Amino acid sequence: MLLVGLGISAACAIGALIALAGALAVAFPGRPQPWPVHLMQRSAGAAAAAAAAIYSLGFFAVMDSELEFNDGANSVPAPACREDFDQSTVQGLSHHRSSYLPLRFDCVRADGTTYSADSSYTWMNRATLTLTLSATALAVGATRYRTRQETR
Repeated sequence: MLLVGLGISAACAIGALIALAGALAVAFPGRPQPWPVHLMQRSAGAAAAAAAAIYSLGFFAVMDSELEFNDGANSVPAPACREDFDQSTVQGLSHHRSSYLPLRFDCVRADGTTYSADSSYTWMNRATLTLTLSATALAVGATRYRTRQETR
């Protein structure tokens, strides 16, 4: 399943690079007119594809951690909560909580305290949110610019 996630993330990343190349092409002579609209649209596409690449990477990481749980010997508590942690951190694990929006996989101890199985989810959530908001703002800006140009 993780390979599917990496494939989807890679496809989105390639799409982001292609959209970025399209945005950079607006700087060259012979660019399409009105060029500000095309620049904003292509930049919005690049930001949206980058957001999709990052989110899909995190989505499949959470899914992989969830699928490892209760899957054969030595799979309870979730391996993501035990691997790469010292014994004092893992001591007293009772269960885990996972979320796909926002991305997270938290390990819960018997006393109710939690720790994150992977600190990467924080930057993935922030980057996805920032890129999604940027893509939305650029798309709205392109639409408003085009509408304003057509009414003149």
